[in-house]
Amino acid sequence: MKCFTRGQKATLASLGVEGFTPTVSLSVALELTGGLEIDVCCFGLDEQGRLSDERYFVFYNQPQSPCGAVSAKGASVGARQVFQIDFSKLPTTIKRLVFSATVNGLAAMRQITRGLVQVSASGAPIAEYQIQGSDYADEKALMLVELYWKDGWRLAATGQGFAAGLPGLLKHFGGEVAEERPALPLTNVPPPLPDAPPQPLTAVAKGILQKITLTKPGQSHSLSLEKGASAPRKMIVRATWVDNGDDSDDNDDLDLRVGILLADGRMRFICAPDRVGKFDIEPFIRHTGDVISASLMEPATETVEVNPAIAQSCGGKVALVFSVYSAVSNGAVSVASLRPTMRMEYGQQTVECAFDFTKTKAAFDDSVYTYVIGIAIIDKDSIRLEPSGMTSSPGSESTPWLEWNGSTGVKLSMNGPVVFKGADAYAENHENYRRYV
Repeated sequence: MKCFTRGQKATLASLGVEGFTPTVSLSVALELTGGLEIDVCCFGLDEQGRLSDERYFVFYNQPQSPCGAVSAKGASVGARQVFQIDFSKLPTTIKRLVFSATVNGLAAMRQITRGLVQVSASGAPIAEYQIQGSDYADEKALMLVELYWKDGWRLAATGQGFAAGLPGLLKHFGGEVAEERPALPLTNVPPPLPDAPPQPLTAVAKGILQKITLTKPGQSHSLSLEKGASAPRKMIVRATWVDNGDDSDDNDDLDLRVGILLADGRMRFICAPDRVGKFDIEPFIRHTGDVISASLMEPATETVEVNPAIAQSCGGKVALVFSVYSAVSNGAVSVASLRPTMRMEYGQQTVECAFDFTKTKAAFDDSVYTYVIGIAIIDKDSIRLEPSGMTSSPGSESTPWLEWNGSTGVKLSMNGPVVFKGADAYAENHENYRRYV
């Protein structure tokens, strides 16, 4: 058995796990004493080091991840806690497993009298890392060890402290604490109703994650698709916008549109009321209906339902581009002043794209009609979602167009075919060779 020091790393193969394969089951035992109330947990992170979804936050109130890939055994608080890891069940989107400890109240990590992390394979210890309270001060949380993928699974003794405790860890991994509700920078909107009093941390931990929010191009978040009879049947995507407060009812009408890039490079198009689609047959996306107005008290929302099996049903990976469009016939309006956002919901997972369009060059140009609010790439195992921030050129009615870019990405351009409600799909596109199928 190898004794680790703080910051030390090693491959699992070098730790004597002969013929290590992803089918090997490991256990990570964590024990910290000192008269403290200590909670231990495991974060399942994606390739970007972000919490993949709240179901991979394994702790005393959620002791097992989907399909049993990570499970917690033993005491819920304090004493000895053992996490079992079955690599054969772990989705490919999970690249890091970070094992952490937090304390509550006035306690701090310097009060630890004995700390030990032991990693075992098939019941036999292969590595050990001792934690010394003297290495810390007033930290409320510790990242103890992590298993991470880099040309094979590896182990690292991290030993990193966080003064902010569990909320600090969650922010570090891209999560959001339940009692934190960032204020939306809206104008002419009545103040929200008072929130309930903040919950103590021990209570917040029982429902700690509300959603992941992405605000900048280049950010992304992956959601794991569940398998089996209990898997969520739908992905729900909602585009929401507000009244801009200009006393005009006509120009608050946006349309949620979806472009669908198929594996073979062809594209489909969804919008209401002319191209609402179907959920159980092609294109495996259904628009639930056109919404024509928003108000100060009631923001407008248009919704599409996406079949989680869309990639398998369409013969391979697909990409979706979500945009909102303001028709000229509804009156001139700066789309950015309506502050459009989108939210994707899959089971208990929620990811929001909330790019601030008011900071773009096109923000107050009422001749910019289309704003891209999000892009999703879906395969049989996962969904990767990211905000965009791209807009159409002034005066252009072109739609967003996607093309495959390498094996993992897409290229977005604003030169797709023009689509008007109730109009001939080809009437306005005689000079554009691109066509929706």
